[in-house]
Amino acid sequence: MRRHDKSDRRTQRTNHKLTEAMVELITEKRFDDVTVQNLIDRADVGRSTFYSHYRDKQDLFRKNWERFLELLAQMIKWDNAGKASFMPVTFLFGHLRDVHPFYRGMRRSGMLESVYTSGVRTLKKKIEPELTARVKVNATIPVAILSDHLVNQLFVLLRWWLEQGMPYTPERMDQIYHDLVTPTLQSQIK
Repeated sequence: MRRHDKSDRRTQRTNHKLTEAMVELITEKRFDDVTVQNLIDRADVGRSTFYSHYRDKQDLFRKNWERFLELLAQMIKWDNAGKASFMPVTFLFGHLRDVHPFYRGMRRSGMLESVYTSGVRTLKKKIEPELTARVKVNATIPVAILSDHLVNQLFVLLRWWLEQGMPYTPERMDQIYHDLVTPTLQSQIK
């Protein structure tokens, strides 16, 4: 076993423990009331270990959110775009249903608007290159607007669904999302 592999596993384990600690603490109290000391105590990691990976608790949160968005972007089935379900809506909505206490904690902490805004901005950047490669030569909608539409529609539906108490299944929300965006995609991509 190489030393690098062992170090990577240790880093992953530390990140996992800190992420779990953050989720637990945000379900218990406001984000502003969570301290780095709370995080390292709950995760059972050292202060120097924390600071070797993150600047502060905001950095920990941001990096975890970005990793989640990267996973989401990797799950997009671009070959289905304009034909069938391609965006991992069921996964996203199902995940948020499963971690609903964490979502309520984020709402209580006043974090939702910044999370939505950064989610749109980050996911839009991640999908633009794929859209650029797939858009028709004679497409009438610029890629920047199309990617903005796809991502904003996802987050608008997500916000609505959560604020309404999750009245439909994640699978039904997947169908609704794709019913909304598929006609536009059909006319714009190859």
